[in-house]
Amino acid sequence: MTAIVSVRDLRKSYGPIEAVAGVSFDVEQGEIFALLGPNGAGKTTTVEILEGLRQADGGTATVAGVDVTKDPSGVKERIGVQLQSSAFPENFLAKEIVDLFALFYNKSVDAMALLRAVGLEEKAKQKSEKLSGGQRQRLSIAVAMVNEPQVLFLDEPTTGLDPQARRNLWDLIRDIRTRGTTVFLTTHYLDEAEVLCDRVAIMDTGRVIALDTPSALIGQLLARGFTKPMIRQQANLEDVFLDLTGHELRED
Repeated sequence: MTAIVSVRDLRKSYGPIEAVAGVSFDVEQGEIFALLGPNGAGKTTTVEILEGLRQADGGTATVAGVDVTKDPSGVKERIGVQLQSSAFPENFLAKEIVDLFALFYNKSVDAMALLRAVGLEEKAKQKSEKLSGGQRQRLSIAVAMVNEPQVLFLDEPTTGLDPQARRNLWDLIRDIRTRGTTVFLTTHYLDEAEVLCDRVAIMDTGRVIALDTPSALIGQLLARGFTKPMIRQQANLEDVFLDLTGHELRED
């Protein structure tokens, strides 16, 4: 496999606090990869450096063949970014917002095709402020895809969504990957990372302390003698909820 994101000894400090303390990892082309960690672990700073939004103090970071430390503008042309909370201009229709963001990249896009890809074709003439939380998240992803990014960064994409919208977004992320786009995910929902991701990196105190497939990391934990006080069942309460209420989206 070819690494589309390559990070070596990345460092960033804020005064006496070393937020990123020599981080190194690769993300393979075409995979869904998650960077996990508790608050203050350094993952947000790391991702912002990769997105060209923050300057590193040391180390190297290459995204889609571009050295982010030397050409942050160049990397922005090759990536898409969906923020946890996106602010769209008011009184713009969903289709108009996609067209607007395409202008920022000086690109001509088929806005309806992008909306169709994220399940919003029927909401093309809906004002963005009238969309539900799940619809706004999907619109954010459509906007992030206007420049046909090689790497799509998703920041807590399912925060605040109900179970149906959450599972629907999982399907969308998988579909984006099948089109050849690498997905770089941050999330606090560890079950989400376990279900979606090919590999995950766990950060703490500015360092990557583990990196592997979810199943391998779980296996390593069990090999160290870890046991739970209660045996995990084959289903959880979310499965019960979806079984009783259905998997279809409930959106106005």
